[in-house]
Amino acid sequence: MSADPQMLAFDPDCQLFSGCGFPAPGLHTFLYEPIFTVSGFEFTKPMLLALISSILVVAFFWAAFAKPKLVPGKVQMIGEAGYDFVRRGIVYEIIGKKDGEKYVPLMVSLFFFIWLMNLWSIIPLAQFPVTSLIAFPAGLALIVYVLWVGLTFKTHGFVGGWKNITGYDKSLGPILPLVVVLEFFSNLLIRPFTHAVRLFANMFAGHLLIVMFSLATYYLMSGIGFAYAGTSFVLVMVMIVFELFIQAVQAYVFVLLASSYIQGALAKHH
Repeated sequence: MSADPQMLAFDPDCQLFSGCGFPAPGLHTFLYEPIFTVSGFEFTKPMLLALISSILVVAFFWAAFAKPKLVPGKVQMIGEAGYDFVRRGIVYEIIGKKDGEKYVPLMVSLFFFIWLMNLWSIIPLAQFPVTSLIAFPAGLALIVYVLWVGLTFKTHGFVGGWKNITGYDKSLGPILPLVVVLEFFSNLLIRPFTHAVRLFANMFAGHLLIVMFSLATYYLMSGIGFAYAGTSFVLVMVMIVFELFIQAVQAYVFVLLASSYIQGALAKHH
């Protein structure tokens, strides 16, 4: 079942005392009819929001740094503050200034791209966090995963790379085989999975709660239900404020973990 373009996908005549049950949101809340289809490729609203996010991030930093001034204007000042936050607060702290400088543009791009895709959840007309669809976090996690694996073998060589990934250390003695197996599955299989799912699950749950309380507010706006609709509406506002915090935190955590993986790949000693 696909949701209508307005996302809530409910019967406007379905309210308390109208004889129907509460139209609880489900997976249909995350499905959209394609905006257009070309040769079997369906372009949907989440794809459009992701594309707009990319354009906005590029346009903003282009406007901020295309013609930098000694005395920065407002846009350049905001751009420098955002860039410096990721560079000094995440990359330098985790990877180090010397090794981390070359990865700053990637981490800045990831941070603001993810944050903006999260923010669509509370923006009128959009009202959908793109990262609540697992394909988007999985794609970003895959980029980090490929970079991490590539850097690991580039830095340590073929044999050293496998030692780095598996945590091979002769001093572990009898438990070495167990550690090697656990590290192998943890790093090569579980790590990219959890990297993607952490972002996806938080945005999925947050969006579902906002939709649920929004629907509840409308559903209760009938008869004596008005007395309870206000409470549900307050919860909607609380959830939106909470989501603002979570959206930024999840972008931060994603980039923090990405930097940590790169640092592990570049480390001379595992």
